[in-house]
Amino acid sequence: MCGLKPIIAPSILSANFINLGSDVTLLFLNQCDWIHIDVMDGNFVPNISIGFPVLHQLRTLLVDKSKYFFDCHMMVANPEQWVATVAEYGGNQYTFHLESTKDPKNLVKLIHAHGMRAACALKPQTEIEQVLSFADQLDMVLVMTVEPGFGGQSFMPEMMSKVRKLRQLYPKLDIQVDGGLGPETVNVAAEAGANVIVAGTSVFKAKDQAKTIQTLRDAVVRHTSKL
Repeated sequence: MCGLKPIIAPSILSANFINLGSDVTLLFLNQCDWIHIDVMDGNFVPNISIGFPVLHQLRTLLVDKSKYFFDCHMMVANPEQWVATVAEYGGNQYTFHLESTKDPKNLVKLIHAHGMRAACALKPQTEIEQVLSFADQLDMVLVMTVEPGFGGQSFMPEMMSKVRKLRQLYPKLDIQVDGGLGPETVNVAAEAGANVIVAGTSVFKAKDQAKTIQTLRDAVVRHTSKL
């Protein structure tokens, strides 16, 4: 057993925003580990999602930061300017896109200085060699299997070569996969070495949400135990 923790992080981009508090509460009742919060600025990606007041209100609803983990995926330009705000409003992890910053190493230091885990996301066209010079300073690397900006896209299995290489180089690193994941595709990601699974549509449209979350977790346990 490699000791990697299986983490299921449903993306609330697929939630009903009119009933967001209830949807998020239900996710945790159904034993998700994290919630994945996609913050889009309409600049770095061609879409606008939720802003910081929503993050703040969710944290007010779910007060215990040790129990309710907010995985903040920052699809924004100039990510440095938002670190303090995300920390203030209850973010546990700050994931920036490598393509959005000129100084990723200092950004990682800034995130850690504000008490959050630091993660770096790679778009499909970004080679993993660009993150290797500072990967040992990261808490997680996110491999995107879709183009960032919109939910409901199809899984790109060719991105799993990045996951395999990262897992070979960093056996204990949290590696997250985001995009088109569900019970039909999770095995491909988990077999490659991903232990953190983001799933949106497949969780929120499931007839049995708890069972779907457990199915995703079981797949991660089954495959990562062989690493």
